[in-house]
Amino acid sequence: MKTDPMHQGNFRYAALADDIQNKILSGQYRAGEKLPSLRKLHNLLGLSITTIHQAYIELEKRGRVEARQKSGFFVKPLERSPLPLPVNIVKSERPSRVRINDLAETIVSDLQRPDMVRLGAAVADQELMPLKQLSRITKSMSVDDICAGIANYDNCAGAMELRQAIAKIMMGYAGPVALDEIITTNGCLEAVSLCLRAVAGPGDVILVESPVFHCFLQLIEDLGMYVIELPGCPEKGMDPDAVESVISKNRVKACLLNPNFQNPLGSVMSTQIKTKILEISHHHDIPIIEDDIYGDIFFGTRRPSTFKGLDTSGNVLYCSSFSKTIAPGLRAGWTLPGKFYERVVRLKLNSQLASPNTGHIVAARFLESGAYERHLRRLRNQVKNQVSSMAIAVATHFPKETRITFPQGGMFLWIELNKGVDAMDVFLKARQKGISFMPGVICSTTDRYKHCLRLNCGLCWSKELENSIAQLGRIVCTMNKK
Repeated sequence: MKTDPMHQGNFRYAALADDIQNKILSGQYRAGEKLPSLRKLHNLLGLSITTIHQAYIELEKRGRVEARQKSGFFVKPLERSPLPLPVNIVKSERPSRVRINDLAETIVSDLQRPDMVRLGAAVADQELMPLKQLSRITKSMSVDDICAGIANYDNCAGAMELRQAIAKIMMGYAGPVALDEIITTNGCLEAVSLCLRAVAGPGDVILVESPVFHCFLQLIEDLGMYVIELPGCPEKGMDPDAVESVISKNRVKACLLNPNFQNPLGSVMSTQIKTKILEISHHHDIPIIEDDIYGDIFFGTRRPSTFKGLDTSGNVLYCSSFSKTIAPGLRAGWTLPGKFYERVVRLKLNSQLASPNTGHIVAARFLESGAYERHLRRLRNQVKNQVSSMAIAVATHFPKETRITFPQGGMFLWIELNKGVDAMDVFLKARQKGISFMPGVICSTTDRYKHCLRLNCGLCWSKELENSIAQLGRIVCTMNKK
């Protein structure tokens, strides 16, 4: 019996599409990578140009590749997680003391070692930073500029140039911003520290979303405050009803939140959820300290909203920096503390008098050059591809019951292992192999995340990085069998 030529052709292009798709899902073709040309595959496989083109069109329909005019076909980043999401814990906690400093300091100092594959450090690869542009700006600064920056104390609120540049870029997501609302800081963490001290004191209770950035817990610990951890959804963040319930039962002094691409979950609160939480905080007169440091690293078409942009009462203390988007060494951060402005200025004055502004001027001139948005487009695209490649590698090399988040921005993956696996044990073994990551146990005052870990997706993807994930997966698999 003769085979229908049309049926045979359909089978060939579908089989080729399946084969290429499997290579994409196994990481052989990475997100953003250009696929072989039609002619190259024709010469390699002996299939007709038409059949290969049909296979690529089929892959385009499946959402695996995209055609770029006059450039060919490229692998698209994953749209969905290759593994299930972590389980959302809905139980809330009572106020508790924080005691994580010793462990956090040990782990964080290890993350800074250059001989390590730093999968725990929250920073983009140097190749993704605009270092050449920053270098040119620095070299172009006149002697008078440099002398003015180092021979005098600047205004306590910060360098005028940087505040002007910040006011311009924030118009799109925080409404009109005036210069006298902005205070520059030595990075975002200092901004958060100043704001936390401005609204609360020793013995006060701070509400955070859990798991939480370990430095927030360290700040709360050092300031003698208590914390309530309210577990968040890996996709949607905090539940407003749960926030209302916790606030009604406890004397919460402030909320310290990271609503856009939360560290470490990567979740985003919708505008609707932000509005509800803002209404609750306003009703109870509880300030919200908003850390928006990852807000500019979004993978979709629009930047997510902010609490600050929705606030009309001055009850939101907004904090951010350019450490994740331009360069951490500039230490260019800022806060808009709303009605707490005078208090924050006084705290900054008493702790450092003024900011060291040379790095701040470099950041300002980079923003003023118009290069920031172009740089961000490249950064977002690259990090999105890296998140996709990392997720595929974890799905390939970790045990099948592993769960991961799949954020739409930021630069992390939060991984949930079998509950019988202690991520600290994995950390210690991985450290011997020259691989570091962030164990989940330091992201809470409890041990509920001892089987979890956070991976940094800011590193440019490479074969060496994939080998490190494979090695990490083997360590986990070995412990998974115990």
